[in-house]
Amino acid sequence: MTLLTDYGTNEFTAGCDEAGRGCLAGPVFAASVILPVGYNPEGLNDSKKLSPTQRELLRAEILDKAVAWAVAKCDLNEIDRLNILWASIEAMHKSLGLLNPQPQFILVDGNKFKKYKNLNHKCIVGGDGKFACIAAASILAKTFRDDYMNQIGSEFPQYGWDKNKGYGTASHMKALKAHGPSKHHRKSFKPIKQFQFDL
Repeated sequence: MTLLTDYGTNEFTAGCDEAGRGCLAGPVFAASVILPVGYNPEGLNDSKKLSPTQRELLRAEILDKAVAWAVAKCDLNEIDRLNILWASIEAMHKSLGLLNPQPQFILVDGNKFKKYKNLNHKCIVGGDGKFACIAAASILAKTFRDDYMNQIGSEFPQYGWDKNKGYGTASHMKALKAHGPSKHHRKSFKPIKQFQFDL
């Protein structure tokens, strides 16, 4: 699949995307990526449409070839305080702040964003399957978050985070009923609110 590499501007354009917004556990991650002009490696696509092996191969290439890239996260306290939408946007802002050079224009996956500094931006629904820079960001956000969930999952193997990555799968819900929530579960999320706990 050929994604768009012409962003309608001659300025440095950063693609932004998040991973983990719908999860019951773990932080939300976001990535920002500035790609070289015309760069579109074979197989680049929305991370959800790629296998883990494809994502890892593309991640290595993106990290090597990108003009700039950054990954950031918002933790549980930020998610519960801000709500998950604004925490996702805050994670994007954090990742944008880490880019060197800084972008001059921003393309965001989805339909919601909060202005970053004085830069113009455009929200694109399904942008991770349309624009190369957003697809690259989706791959970095997804793979870095998966790595994090695998890491904390080794502390709490009963929830199966190595497989479900914190999403509310049937097996994850069954584990929640059996063991209750962990310190990594999002207290403000409805399936977690039902539990009485002190973490």
